[in-house]
Amino acid sequence: MSDPTYNLMKNALDAASMRQEMISSNIANVNTDGYKVNKVAFESILENVSNGTALNKTDDLHMGFESLTDVTPVVSKRTNTSVKENGNNVDIDIEMAEEASNSIYYNGLVTQLNAKYAMLRSVITK
Repeated sequence: MSDPTYNLMKNALDAASMRQEMISSNIANVNTDGYKVNKVAFESILENVSNGTALNKTDDLHMGFESLTDVTPVVSKRTNTSVKENGNNVDIDIEMAEEASNSIYYNGLVTQLNAKYAMLRSVITK
């Protein structure tokens, strides 16, 4: 399909899925010495691209984005906080809140995608 909305929604669902994996990994490592929290950035990058503040790709060898559909999730470590004396920075309360927020985000995306498919189905069948 040539509608860029589908690709953007796919990337957003990929980000939500990846974020769920990172949250699960963070919770699993709550007692691991020196473990640093993994976090997924997608929405902030997407906002920068839509505002025009991100790098603009003008050549295949350049870093940056040509369009909103080029934005993909990025995993990074949160290294500037320390919750425990052993260097582990997993805060279980934050992880649980982010897990709930990510579930709502994912369900919202699935609802939007289902509505878009229903609209497409309606156009095709009528």
